Amino acid sequence: MSNLFQKLKHILADQSLRGRIIFTFAILATTRVFAAIPIPGIDVNRLESLFSGSEFLNLLNIFSGGGLSNLSIVMLGVGPFITASIVMQLLTIMVPKLKALYHEEGQAGRRKFAQYSRLLTVPLAAIQGYAFITLLQRQGVLPPLSTGDLIVDVFVIIAGSVLLTWLGELISEFGVGNGVSLIIFAGIIAVLPSAVSQLIFTYDPSQLPIYIASLIASLLIIFGVVLVTEAERPIPVTYSKQIRGNRTHGGISTYLPLRVNQAGVMPIIFALSILLFPQMILEFLSQSSSVAIGNISNVLLGFLANAWFYGIAYFVLVFLFTYFYTAVTFDPESVATNLQKSGAFIPGVRPGNSTEEYLGKVLTRLTLVGAVFLGVIAVLPLILRALTGIQSLAIGGTALLIVVSVALDMVKKVDAQISVREY
Repeated sequence: MSNLFQKLKHILADQSLRGRIIFTFAILATTRVFAAIPIPGIDVNRLESLFSGSEFLNLLNIFSGGGLSNLSIVMLGVGPFITASIVMQLLTIMVPKLKALYHEEGQAGRRKFAQYSRLLTVPLAAIQGYAFITLLQRQGVLPPLSTGDLIVDVFVIIAGSVLLTWLGELISEFGVGNGVSLIIFAGIIAVLPSAVSQLIFTYDPSQLPIYIASLIASLLIIFGVVLVTEAERPIPVTYSKQIRGNRTHGGISTYLPLRVNQAGVMPIIFALSILLFPQMILEFLSQSSSVAIGNISNVLLGFLANAWFYGIAYFVLVFLFTYFYTAVTFDPESVATNLQKSGAFIPGVRPGNSTEEYLGKVLTRLTLVGAVFLGVIAVLPLILRALTGIQSLAIGGTALLIVVSVALDMVKKVDAQISVREY
């Protein structure tokens, strides 16, 4: 507790850090205002009934930052940008020029790479926006729209998605934490009071064991995410001695911390994006006038709706994206090169290629533990839902997983800012 008060004292005393935190909360509050502005002509009753019976839409609402349940002008949230980022990261594996741009051209190359992701966001938002509006029209939530009104609505949805992406990048640059993750975090937190009040008013004493089971599952998720996020493997590093004149420099020993989960919350967000984007397109195609396309889409939706298929796909995607994002954020080759240039080495390991191979092996083993654990935590609420029959447990588990991971990342960023200013 004293440590907490000490951190608060540092935050309040440091004008720059205090300004960053205030800026972050101001931007998040702005996103919630946009999420409350609906597009015109909505049948509210049909919208509520549609969301109450669809796990897919509720998950999509979480992923969009809470704007979808109101059919707001930012209904797609940062989903198109995340999908675009995934596509661009995957293209680095297949296109050598993109890989060189991201890994070898420094900060300028990464800025250009991010610009390509922003440009790809526009067509993806257009596809998702058109598919979703057409789906809502077929469900009677929106009235039939003329071609002009449809184009205007799609442009509004694109603008809303691009606006949230820009606000998220402002947070990342001038605030504290990952802006895109924080926007999703804010959307989940915003619906928490209404969810708690609904739980209180619909309390059924006969379901007390189920409530206890969901509470235990929530605590397990929190414990697991904190455990995996905080766990690290220290790699000892020694700096060689250098004699300059009559003075000796170096010779000190330190360590390189390798985290069990280097990727943080991004594997979960990426996995949800990959799961939800095809479902949205298939939901749209299932209502197609073509019988063949409609039948194929319904068959594929049946596979996606299967609890076993969905759980296995969710686990595999979280597992794979943990490895993928770790490879993107931590490059053993560049770390080994930097250690060699600074005159540092790992005891018992030769500098250069041997150090790179050693770091790669250690990171692969650590990531295996983190990926399996994160995948299990991700599907645990789905297992509880299969046992209890309550759909909200799966949705709540996914939301809780994102909230805890983003909160931990935010705390780490604040601690890093405090440490920098202390030194």
